Amino acid sequence: MSLSFDFVQPAPEPAADRVTLFADVILPLPLPRLYTYRVPFELSDQVVIGGRVLVQFGAKRTLSCIVAAVHQTPPAAYQAKYILEFIDDAPVVTQPQLKLFAWIAEYYLCTLGEVINAALPSALKLSSESRVQLHPAYEPETHPYPLGEQEQKVVNALNTGEEGKSLTFTEVGEVLGIASFHKYIKSLMQKDVVFLFEHLKDKYAPKVVKKVRLTHRYVAEAALEELFGQLASKAKQLDVVMRYLQRVPVYQNEHANHRGLEKAALTSAPHLSPSAVNTLIKNGILEQFDQIVSRFPLDEDDAEANMHFTLSEAQTEARDAVMREFQTKDIVLLHGVTGAGKTEIYIDLIKQALDGGGQVLYLLPEIALTAQIVTRLMRVFGSRLGVYHSKFSDNERVEVWNGVLSGRFQVVVGVRSAVFLPFDNLSLTIVDEEHESSYKQYDPAPRYNAREVALMMAHFQGSKTLLGSATPAVETYYQARAGRYGLVSLTKRFGEAGLPEIVLVDTRKSREQKTMLNHFTPELMAEMESKLAQQEQVILFQNRRGYAPFINCLDCGWIPKCTNCAVSLSYHKQAHELRCHYCGHHDRMPTQCPACGSRNVKTVGFGTEKIEDDLKVMLPAAQVQRMDLDTTRAKNSYQQIISDFEQQKTNVLVGTQMVTKGLDFANVSLVGIINADSIIHYPDFRAHERAFQMFVQVSGRAGRKGKKGRVIIQTADPEQVIFDKVMRNDYLEFYDYEVTQRREHGYPPFMRIIRLTVKHVDVTVGERAALLLTQELVDRLGREAVLGPEAPYIFRIRNFYLQEITIKLSREHTVLKAAKADVMAAMDIVRDQKEFKQVRLAADVDPM
Repeated sequence: MSLSFDFVQPAPEPAADRVTLFADVILPLPLPRLYTYRVPFELSDQVVIGGRVLVQFGAKRTLSCIVAAVHQTPPAAYQAKYILEFIDDAPVVTQPQLKLFAWIAEYYLCTLGEVINAALPSALKLSSESRVQLHPAYEPETHPYPLGEQEQKVVNALNTGEEGKSLTFTEVGEVLGIASFHKYIKSLMQKDVVFLFEHLKDKYAPKVVKKVRLTHRYVAEAALEELFGQLASKAKQLDVVMRYLQRVPVYQNEHANHRGLEKAALTSAPHLSPSAVNTLIKNGILEQFDQIVSRFPLDEDDAEANMHFTLSEAQTEARDAVMREFQTKDIVLLHGVTGAGKTEIYIDLIKQALDGGGQVLYLLPEIALTAQIVTRLMRVFGSRLGVYHSKFSDNERVEVWNGVLSGRFQVVVGVRSAVFLPFDNLSLTIVDEEHESSYKQYDPAPRYNAREVALMMAHFQGSKTLLGSATPAVETYYQARAGRYGLVSLTKRFGEAGLPEIVLVDTRKSREQKTMLNHFTPELMAEMESKLAQQEQVILFQNRRGYAPFINCLDCGWIPKCTNCAVSLSYHKQAHELRCHYCGHHDRMPTQCPACGSRNVKTVGFGTEKIEDDLKVMLPAAQVQRMDLDTTRAKNSYQQIISDFEQQKTNVLVGTQMVTKGLDFANVSLVGIINADSIIHYPDFRAHERAFQMFVQVSGRAGRKGKKGRVIIQTADPEQVIFDKVMRNDYLEFYDYEVTQRREHGYPPFMRIIRLTVKHVDVTVGERAALLLTQELVDRLGREAVLGPEAPYIFRIRNFYLQEITIKLSREHTVLKAAKADVMAAMDIVRDQKEFKQVRLAADVDPM
């Protein structure tokens, strides 16, 4: 599909010569084309490309959508409906974003609606099920704007005494008894009387804090003296007033009392009485009021916001080398060993970009990394820094979105979704740990890679891009070696730190000699005890969460399976239940086998939860904490776990791949990799690359601040060729080996891959659809380019049976573009068949 926009917004014409305007809009639906609506004559001057409008789609559905183009040509195939209302007076989506979204849709074989759905925070997406609620700061007596009759009807319907009362758009129409009611909702929003939200869990409301201040009569010095006399016998109330005056310099700044003080500063103070505060409010000495505040308060400490640091000689040389490469290359790879101090180089480059007046996007693969690095960046950039990731509430994401639009946030640090933010003056993009698979979105569409999207966004805006990694993706290093990207290397760790010593331990021998302690070899156990005795910290890596991968009846062999997916259920001890890690299905832990009735049901294997449980018994004096998907679901859980480990409240951190990525802890001297074999032997052409990256990255957490680090890798196959390269930290040798294999077998970077997945609840229908799709692809692309169809290793997920087809294509742009058109045409033929109407087809370009 090829998408283009007319970005030229027509200037308003004199009223007498106005013509009928039409707007092409992007609906948040998986539609292959833009949809055209007619602009009401009286709203012609308000049309804004990139702004949101409300439209009716279908018989009863009302949706907000984005205006992509404005023109004077009515649609030929249907009668254009009128736009119901304009929500925005200014764009919420910039023209550079629209261009980027069109590229994402075309490159990743999805629709613009799917891109918009992924890009916009949910509070910016409204529909007929959107709800209206009174603004928490609305006070009828003091509100500065008069309300019309229809507006007052809406307020009366919401102001019923029921806290949190809300109405859907449809219900507002019923209250007013008219069809064209959207303008009244918009007017109430502009007057800060109501706000809108999409779902109860996503309601968009400003953050409101309760504050107090002295009532006006007591601001004068004489009145205060009189007040002190009145409160002479009321010590608790007098203490509150004195505390207020200490915090609010009433005499030094006449506006200070008007701004007031947060009520919590008085009610939560240990020596003050909350009841005394409330009594002062009741007696009219203090007055309480609500104030809307930003969720990202300005950093008022200018000294901290301009913290200086000095680069080492090696860092300065690398920084200068990057700048030289930027003179001739738009993309530069910074290949630096773990602990080399890449972050300080990034910060220095960000400063230079901001001095030039540009914006900066700093991408990280994991929220855990974001939590740790934000503190460092805040000290340098203060209020200019915005943070964007999925653990933030929808309110917070909208504030960052608007902050980028307004120019408040010049630097944004975030995970993959941050590439959708409305940058329009980007001068530097940094993709840290660029090799990480976490940058890839798997489901739903768009199945994009944030690294590639960031590169294209930078290209569109003329920005420079710095890719950083100790273990670059093979494709990235290939581009650097070919001269398409600049290449800068950092080969030494920062300061006095040296690379850790890596030791292989043969678990097969330990099991034969019966010296294994649960899942720990004697070598790893002894080393842990030694490091803990020296008050040093330990990280243990196991790439499987839960207590055990499955349970098993030892008498009949029964293993519980997920009812929706072709996988066994994992046991989670803390919740005492069996869970599917694909669909979330869970069952209670059985006390006896449902097949034969035996009570001889045992857990098999181990995950992070079992390791944590065993360590608490084996090392009772140690404080053990776990970091995996189960322990980091809450908003601030990442930050809390990392903070506890940084402050050495935790001695041993057990985790999945979250602990492998860029975390920086000064006191970690030992890293243990519990089961290296499960990563190496995964059935995928990237298995060795991922294993090398994980082992090197997690090893890099040890010995970062001058202490000699040690890494113990437990494996039943120490002769694996990859271990020798990991132990010598020899990325170049690994790259040469891996790229030779890729060239020989026709994999990236020498070929492009598109993976098509066919899904249906009936296995035979899915197989027939996959065979038809394969034949259509072979007819267009040739047999040598199409592999499959075949059922994947996990052939059923969420009750859908899967078939996969792999397409290998030349990297030439013209060939790739034509091939994608052929792929879309073949998929359309399958969708057009009556028996395959319920078949789901998904395209994954450049799968990870």
